[in-house]
This record gives sequence, structure tokens and C-alpha cells, in this order.
Amino acid sequence: MWIDFSSRPPLPEFNPPAPHLGNYRRVYQGSEREAAATSATQELDAYLNMYEELDARHVLLKARDLTSMFDFKISNETVAAFCQEHGPRFLGFAGVDPHKGAEAIAEFEHAVTVLGLRGLNLQCFELKLCPNDPILFPLYEKAIDLKVPVNIHCGINFSTAVPMSFGKPEYIDEVMVRYPELRVCASPPGWPWVTELIGVAWRHPNLYIGVLAIRPKLLGKAHSGYEPLLQYGRTLLKDKMIFGSSFPMMPPSAAIAELDALGLDSEIRQKWVLENASSFLGL
Repeated sequence: MWIDFSSRPPLPEFNPPAPHLGNYRRVYQGSEREAAATSATQELDAYLNMYEELDARHVLLKARDLTSMFDFKISNETVAAFCQEHGPRFLGFAGVDPHKGAEAIAEFEHAVTVLGLRGLNLQCFELKLCPNDPILFPLYEKAIDLKVPVNIHCGINFSTAVPMSFGKPEYIDEVMVRYPELRVCASPPGWPWVTELIGVAWRHPNLYIGVLAIRPKLLGKAHSGYEPLLQYGRTLLKDKMIFGSSFPMMPPSAAIAELDALGLDSEIRQKWVLENASSFLGL
């Protein structure tokens, strides 16, 4: 039993054209080619069966609204409809465009209270905002009011349309100082500022680290820059690590196999793949 904290179904409405992410295809071509070797990338039934065979308790799908910046949107309604049709395995996070002001706050509240989504997804680099930008404060405050968590993109991004500096963990530190009661998952896990993110997570009880959109084997590879995640994830931050495959970036079975090759003991592995995500999601 496990929770995949990041996945995207093989449907057109979950995969609209995204020219601003074109460089991602170059960077991830190896792992995506591996995922493309399975029929799950083309057929919904195979995608659903894949998670059934892997005994996934839950799979998290994330909406994104980048209308103001890139005319790109995976709508809350799309995510909610998929979860309702194929649930209860599938859970969803809302995505709103903060540049819409009060309209975004209302959309977020509607997504949670009416559509049944479980949190908020902020890919800040795609919004051209640092996580500590005051335009986001009303969304954080609404998340606290609604008692739902927030996923915030952290670390490098490979879009050459925006700087990578939007992903610095220090900005999330400032958010947590202002809103200590806010539950946040920083994902991916902060490279090339991994040790900085570890420090921020160590400081703040409600900050988790999402081990996703990376090859898990890198945590055990010398000089990769990810090694401290394994050291601290086995010890001080064992209750903070959340695992995901980021399918179709990587097949879930391959991601799990690489995680298992890290040699985590059974108690720590259970925290990484299930218990920490359950706590973060309030399940």
C-alpha cells in the first residue's frame, strides 16, 4: 500500500500544449521514453490498472491555472471529475491563477467546498511569482481557513521562459515564518539548494519535502547533490519525506524499484511511501 503524490492521467485535458515547458522534454527524455514503453501512456484503462496492480491507496492529481502567464490550464473541474469517476483512489489539488485576485480565492474555495479537492497546487515558476510574493498571501490564508495543505514547487525548473530563482527554498522559509500553521509540501526536493531545503524543513514542523520529479536512485549516488535527503530522510526528517512518481516522467513501478534500492528499513520506507503523505493530506 502506498500513495503516489504526483501523477497525470493520459488524457488530452490533462496534457494541453505547453510550449513554455518544451525544454523539459529534452531534460526528461530518457525517463519519459521508459514510461512511453508502457501502454499506460496511451490508454486510460492501462493507467488505472497500473495503479490497481501496484496497490496504490491514493494517487494525487494536480490542477494548474497559468492563464495569465502562459495560457495553460488543467482545470479544477477536470481534476474533480476524474476523481469522482475513478475514486476513491484518486485525490485532487486545486490550481488557480493568483493574478486574478479575488476571483482566484473564490475559485479555490469552490474547488474545495463544492468540487471536493483536497489542497492547492502552486507551480510558482509558471506563475512568475516567488512563493513569498504578497499576491499569494490571501491563498495561504484561505488554505488555513479551509484546513487544507499547499504544494509549492521548489528547486530548479527547466523552463527557459523563466528564471530558476523562483524555486529557492529561502522563499518558502519566509512563508512558513509568516504562516506557521500552514501545511506545505516543497516539491521537487530543492536541487541545487537541497541542504537549504533540509534546513528549512528542519526549522518548520509543517513543512514536508516531496521526493518526486527526480530519479530516486540519485539520493544514493555520490556527488549528485541529492545525497543529504537520504541521510536526513532516514533520521531527523523521516516524518517529512513524501514520495511520488510524477508519471509520465517516470513509470511508478520503476520509481518504486529505485526507492527500494536505497536500502531504507521497513519503518522508514512506510513513512516515505504512505504515512507521511497521509498525515500531510489529513487522511
